[in-house]
Amino acid sequence: MTESRRRKHIFISEREHGLPYSKGMTASQLMVTGIGPGRAYAVANKVEQELQALGLDSVPTTQLRELTLEVLRREAGEEFAEAFLKWQSVAELDIPLIILIGGATGVGKSTIATQLATRLGITRVVSTDAVREVLRSAFTEQMFPTLYSSSFEADNAVRQPIPHTGDRLIIGFREQAAAVAVGAQSLIDRAIAEGTDLILEGAHLVPGFLQSIESDQAVIVPLLVVVDDEELHRSHFYLRSRESRHRPGDRYLQAFKKIRRIQKYMVSSALMRGVPIISHYDFDATLTQIIEHVIAKALESAERGVEIATSGDKLLERAVEVIGREREKGATTR
Repeated sequence: MTESRRRKHIFISEREHGLPYSKGMTASQLMVTGIGPGRAYAVANKVEQELQALGLDSVPTTQLRELTLEVLRREAGEEFAEAFLKWQSVAELDIPLIILIGGATGVGKSTIATQLATRLGITRVVSTDAVREVLRSAFTEQMFPTLYSSSFEADNAVRQPIPHTGDRLIIGFREQAAAVAVGAQSLIDRAIAEGTDLILEGAHLVPGFLQSIESDQAVIVPLLVVVDDEELHRSHFYLRSRESRHRPGDRYLQAFKKIRRIQKYMVSSALMRGVPIISHYDFDATLTQIIEHVIAKALESAERGVEIATSGDKLLERAVEVIGREREKGATTR
């Protein structure tokens, strides 16, 4: 292939090492708005064509962002353009983003966390099951028996006397969650200290078990994912049994009633503490709801006066204006 037929690279200035424009990375960023993968890639390709038409060898980050916004508005509509604007303002926050996804076994936390990380460009995703494994290395089964059981089997490891009115399952689960919360809190503290974005997911992220989740040094977004429909929840385990030899679904199906009781307890804890509850029935809809909560929480932090990167001041102002217009619309419809 001759040099003239090769695709010309357009480098993005104000970015480390002057990396070339990437349609794949741009499409991934656009998917945060809720636009589909194919359509996102088409918009990213259109952006590249317009950059080439300008005859530039390099483009400033701000100019690229404005062009992307313009093309997105033209090709997909104002709704997606405003969503992109709001997310870009979140990306400009000079503090880490920490998303906590709690939920009972089998609601889809791991898959949601993985896909959310891809859309948001977050590289660190940790499961509380991994935290529990680390704690096991420090405590023997004799010292801390509930750590050696699944969340829905911790009742079998409870040694303390249970009050007549007590629920052995919930008591065992609470004991396990309280222990894992110590390790989870350490991960959160380290992410804040390092300025690293983090998604932490797991059945042990029970609202109320972590220390204060309000911080001026990070945007911390706690969420609880639930599956309201009992049969839909049960079907997740049938799917799991077909796809994995190491996590047989029969074991979960036998404990299904216990898992539903734990979910009910987690919902109660979330309602008491004002933690958003995401009803998971459609994957894309769930991701969209979570991203909306993340954006709202981040802009709330910005409006409280959290330090913003200098390059993001103007962008933030525009995003806050968008939020303000939406609030006014909501007020007039009530």
